[in-house]
Formats: sequence, C-alpha cells, structure tokens
Amino acid sequence: MSAQLSVRDLSITLQNGVRILRNVSLEVGAGRVHGLVGESGAGKSMIGKAILGTLPHAMNVTGGQICFGDVDLMAMAPKARRTWIGANAALIPQDPLTALNPSKRIGPQITRRLVDILGWAKTNAKARALDLLAEVQITDPARVMRSYPHELSGGMRQRILIASAFAAEPKLIIADEPTTALDVTVQKQILKLIAQMQAEHGTALLFVTHDLGVVSKVCDTMSVLYAGKVLENAQMRRFFTHPIHPYSRALLAATPTYSNPTGSLAQVPQKVIDGVEQDIRHHDIRNHI
Repeated sequence: MSAQLSVRDLSITLQNGVRILRNVSLEVGAGRVHGLVGESGAGKSMIGKAILGTLPHAMNVTGGQICFGDVDLMAMAPKARRTWIGANAALIPQDPLTALNPSKRIGPQITRRLVDILGWAKTNAKARALDLLAEVQITDPARVMRSYPHELSGGMRQRILIASAFAAEPKLIIADEPTTALDVTVQKQILKLIAQMQAEHGTALLFVTHDLGVVSKVCDTMSVLYAGKVLENAQMRRFFTHPIHPYSRALLAATPTYSNPTGSLAQVPQKVIDGVEQDIRHHDIRNHI
C-alpha cells in the first residue's frame, strides 16, 4: 500500500540545543488510520506541528524529510508550503472550546478556509458547511451555523471541528487527541464519528493519543513514541499480540482489563525506562560526534 504521508528521520531541536524529536520515522497509508501513541511530553503533538509547518519559533527542524505522496514538504518555500498544506491537510485539535473563536458565529468559522484558501464562492461554501454539519449528525445545522461556540455543548463543538477538517476533502487529517476534553460517553460517539467519516471520505488519518484502547478501535497501524524517539512501528493486530520492544510490552501489561477490575494497576518497570533512556543518551552522543 502506498504511503500518503512519509516521515523519515525527523529531528527537532530547541534553540538551546535540547532535542525534542530524534530521527522519527513513520508512514500513514493512503486511506488508512495510523496511531501515534506516547506519554504526555513524548513529542506526539510536535510531530503533527512539524508536518503542518506550525512549530513554535523556538524549535528548529535539524534533519529528516516529510513527504506527502511525491511532494517533499521540507523542500518547499514557506509560503508555498502553507498554501499546499491548506489545500491538502487539516487538523482536528484537542480542545474544541479554545480552537473556536468565541467572538464569531460557527458558520464563518467553517467556511473561512474554503473561501480564503481554496477560493470557493461564499454561497457554495455555506452549502458545503450545512451538508457537513448534517453529516456529523448535528440537528438543525442552520441554527448551529448562526450560533456562537459558548452556546453549544462540548460534543457539538467537537463535531463542528470534525466537519471543518473534512470540509475541503483533505488527503490527510491529523487528529490531536480529539476526545481528551470530552466526557466518556461523548468520547465514544466522537470516536465512532471520526472512524465513520474517515472511512466514507477515504482520508489518511494520523491519530495522536495516549490511550491504547482508542488506538485498538480506530487504527490500522501505529507508532510508539517515548522521549521523542519512535520505539516501534507496527501493524495493529501484530502489536497487540506480539509487541517487539520491551517498552511496548510494558505498556500493554500496564493497561487495565475488565477481567480483573479489582486488581492493582501495573507500572512500567524502571529497568525498562532506564534501558530506553540509555539508548536515547547513546543516540544523542553519537549524533554530537
């Protein structure tokens, strides 16, 4: 299967020399869902920002390649890259409340990208927005288009962000922990909706999360990230039956199970963490020589 997105040996460093990502490599197949799993602070969101070209100014890409099909994004001029990303990729952010402008109605926030970046006529963009709101199972889309974000529930706001992401039929969507800010019941609905929309539109999806349970439900392939380094890339079924890296095996062992609800929670053994961090230190030393 051809890769829609290919990241090869991506490294990111702060201006003070601290390494954020270390030779990260992963692929997202065309029309497939790839999970990016790791603890908080592992660098998951930084990979997404590097792909979209939205890294903070204090971070620099110090190596690697990001290709979108045959297009080398790293070789493009910044303005050309922004235009290309705007037409071909989209983001479903983590917090729907902060992602939406509280001073603007929902309608213009969905249609702005279509009109300003892709040059759609406003009437066509509005019709597309109404259709998408119905597709993400929002009743009375016309009323929601006239509403402000604070007038809507968290689940509705996240549905709006999903509609916005799919509006221009992008080839790639990055979902950055899109259910973290929602309660458990709504999380399940949103996950089902994202999976349904992805399958219907055939969009490649990079799903960023720290939840292995979520990955098992929505992803085809996955990468395990720790301290900015990919420890394992795997097909979903193989990972859950035969994980290769000791850290991966420890993560699975630490996952709570319904079969033992009263049992104590397992921890990732310190010797596993020490082994991973020793490998990372050796990697950093080699790259400084």
